[in-house]
Amino acid sequence: MAHEFKSTLYLALAFVFVGGSALAEQPREHAGGGAKPAAHPAAHPAEPHPGPSGYQRVTEPKGWNARPATVDRSAYQHNFQAARSYKIGPYRRPPGWTAHRWGYGEILPRAYWASQFILADYWLFALEVPPAGYEWVRDGADALLVDTNTGAILQVEYGVFA
Repeated sequence: MAHEFKSTLYLALAFVFVGGSALAEQPREHAGGGAKPAAHPAAHPAEPHPGPSGYQRVTEPKGWNARPATVDRSAYQHNFQAARSYKIGPYRRPPGWTAHRWGYGEILPRAYWASQFILADYWLFALEVPPAGYEWVRDGADALLVDTNTGAILQVEYGVFA
């Protein structure tokens, strides 16, 4: 009797698996009536996306590196308030230094005009072309035009960075 029960159980399980898979392969109807159309990947081939239109990558303006060879110091010696500010990320002051509001004529310590503080893309922040021997550097929210030989600050733009 146990043998007959096992045979019946195996037969029932076989029917469920075979019959279940046959039922699963029958087309199903959806709300619109009729069989659901089969998806064919070749019916909708992928097209290359052309990318955004009307967007121009930011590039250096014409003459961005045509630095004046001579410096008319009187034309530069100003402490300006920036017309607008830019968000570019956090600023980390050189280790061991505290905040200071710099002004033209002061000497900026060398640690402040190391390569990581130089604003090589100064035109993105509406800063003018620095003369030969000068670089724009960031100190907190401010941009400072510094003589790269002496550290003398020639001009300051306060509040360039938010």
